[in-house]
Amino acid sequence: MPEAKPQQKAASRLILSLGLMLAAALGFFIYSGIHGRVEAKANLQLATEASAVEDVSVVRPKAAAPIDEVALPGATQPFVNSPIYARTNGYLVKWFYDIGAKVKQGDLLAVIDTPELDKQLEEARADLASAKSNLALSKTTAERWQGLVKTRSVSQQSADQAVDNLSATQASVDSYAASVRRLEDLVSFEKVYAPFDGVITVRNTDTGWLIDAGAGSPGKELFQLAQTSTLRIFVAVPEVYSRAARMGSIATFTLDEFPSETFHGTITRTSESIDMASRTLNTEIDVDNPTGQLLPGAYVHVHLKLPTQTRALTIPANTLLFRSEGLRVGVVRDGRAQLIPITIGVDYGATVQVTSGLKLTDQVIVNPSDSLISGAAVRIAVSTAGITQ
Repeated sequence: MPEAKPQQKAASRLILSLGLMLAAALGFFIYSGIHGRVEAKANLQLATEASAVEDVSVVRPKAAAPIDEVALPGATQPFVNSPIYARTNGYLVKWFYDIGAKVKQGDLLAVIDTPELDKQLEEARADLASAKSNLALSKTTAERWQGLVKTRSVSQQSADQAVDNLSATQASVDSYAASVRRLEDLVSFEKVYAPFDGVITVRNTDTGWLIDAGAGSPGKELFQLAQTSTLRIFVAVPEVYSRAARMGSIATFTLDEFPSETFHGTITRTSESIDMASRTLNTEIDVDNPTGQLLPGAYVHVHLKLPTQTRALTIPANTLLFRSEGLRVGVVRDGRAQLIPITIGVDYGATVQVTSGLKLTDQVIVNPSDSLISGAAVRIAVSTAGITQ
């Protein structure tokens, strides 16, 4: 028995060593698993935070030359432009002026045949003649009966009745006379005259056409007459340049068909209010055109002098954000996007002129997303500072 104790102790020490090794391995395995999960969670959080930061490209505004005038598009219009309608129904017998013809006020433009109206006028005149005959008889009867009353040959009541009949007959005559005058006025509309001096720009009728009176249907006008000795030009002046639209000041304009000539007009009136939708001031310029060199409807470039020079910047058009609260651009400041309101001057197409809201040192976001909001974290991926496109 004494010889077995050392062997039992050795076996016990072996079992204990194996247990300790197994516990150490199990502890290491558990530690490695927990540490891996913690590290993976931390990496995932960092990746999520990194992906939440939007990569943006930026561009710096470019300084533009000082502005002392502004060029705006416009179109010439006749000073007076009137459609000429018929006032009576019938058939067109003849027209006397075609498009491009210059007419004077009172010139005969066309003649309309109205047989039904002529017959109505004849009938009304016959009724008036009959009523006048009855009036003469009633007047004679009333005078005679009033004389008989004095000799007591007839009663006073009979004499009063004759006088009343005279008044009724007079009223009938007045009614028929008014009807004749009305029909005579309508018959006078068989001849269509020019209401003012001008040029025939449209002729919508021809010989034999059935003519309807009035302006109830579009395109039913017989002619369109334009007064072109003076033209109007309407220009939408941006709010930032509204000071250039001074009443009585001279405005110059050019036309593509006259590249070497400059024309002049006078600012005669403005709407005196800024349009809320376009943020522009509607301005009218009157232009003398005695020779007819300028045609209505021509596209023009209007140049308005500014009272003082305006300094502006230019930025690419693809930096603009159109929001319900107004025009905005995104600017990167301290690693976050800020939406800045700006005022636009002239739109050059690929670039736009900014008169307020930006500085030369601002980093403006190119192609900003519609979901961009102020305060959002951003990362500048590509810097194109100092370049405008």
